[in-house]
Amino acid sequence: MIRMTRAAAAVAAASALVLTACGDDQDTTGGNDGDAAGGAEGDSLVLYSGRNEELIQPLVDQFEEETGIEVDVRFGDTAELAAQLLEEGEASPADLFLAQDAGALGAVAQEGLFAELDQDVLEQVPEIYRDDADTWVGVSGRLRTLIYNTDMVDESDLPETVEELTGPEYEGRVAIAPTNASFQSFVTALRVTEGDDAAKDWLEQMADNDPQYREKNGVIVSDVIDGAVEMGLVNHYYLYAQAEERGVDVDELPAANHLFPDGNVGALMNVAGAGILNPDNDAAAQLLEYFLSQEGQQYFVEETAEYAMIDGFDAPEGMPALDDLDVPDIDLNQLDDLESTIQLITEAGMAG
Repeated sequence: MIRMTRAAAAVAAASALVLTACGDDQDTTGGNDGDAAGGAEGDSLVLYSGRNEELIQPLVDQFEEETGIEVDVRFGDTAELAAQLLEEGEASPADLFLAQDAGALGAVAQEGLFAELDQDVLEQVPEIYRDDADTWVGVSGRLRTLIYNTDMVDESDLPETVEELTGPEYEGRVAIAPTNASFQSFVTALRVTEGDDAAKDWLEQMADNDPQYREKNGVIVSDVIDGAVEMGLVNHYYLYAQAEERGVDVDELPAANHLFPDGNVGALMNVAGAGILNPDNDAAAQLLEYFLSQEGQQYFVEETAEYAMIDGFDAPEGMPALDDLDVPDIDLNQLDDLESTIQLITEAGMAG
């Protein structure tokens, strides 16, 4: 068996904590059980997808129909798949890894498992949303927000920074999902921008402020809409998913996304992204390029209400354009230290 590296151990630790918070906040589904690896001929490939089957399979089907290339998708939690890739090393059957967040991509990149991407692919995406070593690239963007019930909370009472949520005026009113990958990426970003001591203090103060714990972002949004909790820290697109599920326009819901201003870390823009594991399989590059094509980007914008990574697409309804977002200046490559983040969350008493 391949020895587990420190990076693999970190991702495995994350996997243990997020066991109930899979992929894109929905149940993960095992992929095909076959052992076929991607062939050099480029007529098939194996995709490890940390994004759930309901979301990504229609786009893969679209790619297969247009290209004739067969895609064997292995679905799973992003952190667990990253740990699996680090265990498998160069023996992995995977040709392409699609991850839910930049942290997992960074952990895999640290081990040198990704191939360098072509410049014509990289240059489509703003530099802030891709690997500084050119081995992975964002394919869609998701913004951290504070969702709130508009019938229960006056807009003037919303905080200007995520740090303010530890104040007594927000005691018992805020839902969080500490086992979710997006929350963990936010905490890692807090560590990067403010330091470990500040992140530890925020987590401990937040834990003492009687937060409402939920397993998944989708549950938080549903509970905010239904009035079970006043507000919660989530990604922006869950509000749109709830509107579609309930068969209404997003502006008909008694909830809205509050964006923290002035580059506050609470407005972190993270990405779902991908990296090529087998550069000898041309099909892997073709699928990654398809994710960034007009068809692929349109799918993410229309079906998941995420931000497109290439020019020419509008922002989700009611959200600022990508270039107008006042997001924190964070190198997404620095979000790969999951081990320390998990430790801080656990020590704060939020692990379970």
